Amino acid sequence: MAINNHLSIITLNVNGLNAPIKSHRVAEWIKRQKPSICCLQETHLRTKDTYRLKVKGWGKIFHANRHDRKAGVATLISDKIDFKTKDIKKDKEGHYLMIKGSIQGEDVTIINIYAPNIGAPRYIQQILTDIKGDIDENTIIVGDLNTPLTSVNRSSRQKTNKATEILKETIEMLDLIDIFRTLHPKKSEYTFFSNAHGTFSRIDHVLGHKANLYKFRRVEIISSIFSDHNAMKLEINHGKSKEKKPTPWRLNNMLLKNQWVNEEIKKEI
Repeated sequence: MAINNHLSIITLNVNGLNAPIKSHRVAEWIKRQKPSICCLQETHLRTKDTYRLKVKGWGKIFHANRHDRKAGVATLISDKIDFKTKDIKKDKEGHYLMIKGSIQGEDVTIINIYAPNIGAPRYIQQILTDIKGDIDENTIIVGDLNTPLTSVNRSSRQKTNKATEILKETIEMLDLIDIFRTLHPKKSEYTFFSNAHGTFSRIDHVLGHKANLYKFRRVEIISSIFSDHNAMKLEINHGKSKEKKPTPWRLNNMLLKNQWVNEEIKKEI
């Protein structure tokens, strides 16, 4: 179990780990950051090459890989926490990895996503729809979503498109929140610079369940010099939930506008 019931989760698009020098630098960076859980995207490691990612003190390493050197995600678990693995789901294209387990008896689900450059909002929306049964109050979703969720997440302040708005509706229906934006409503900080467009954006995200908002101590963006992305770090008060007063249930009218929800209602009827 983490010391003082404190957990930290870091997410970073590393932009490739095949070069020995690069993998060594990433390993040393992880040691300095000391995360309880570290989620990496774009490892570019084939299944037979996963041995290249080794970090002393993070003995549990889970991968989702392709047959070629593209995409790829990895999740590393610190030896300092008592993590018990219960279930693993991943795709064959190396775009997402879900690990369900427990830390000192408390359930946790970590979903690590690397969305493709083209059609990212629709891709993420489909993943969330497919695994919605696995998403609960103990779920944390991190990764390079390749999607600024609001205009504030772009230096250009360009408005979000329809696909992104649909994705945001799905996120809301699952009772998930963008933790960084929730804790920093007006803060303009970015994780990626596009040379092609000359703009900054925050396309890397950390999502959590709104019921656990009180557990989220801090979330910040951390610079990295070996990748074209910056990292994000979430600090959590981990432990048994404090007793909360029940809140009255009410229907979210946005649900009735969503095709997924309408189909689910029809099935129940």
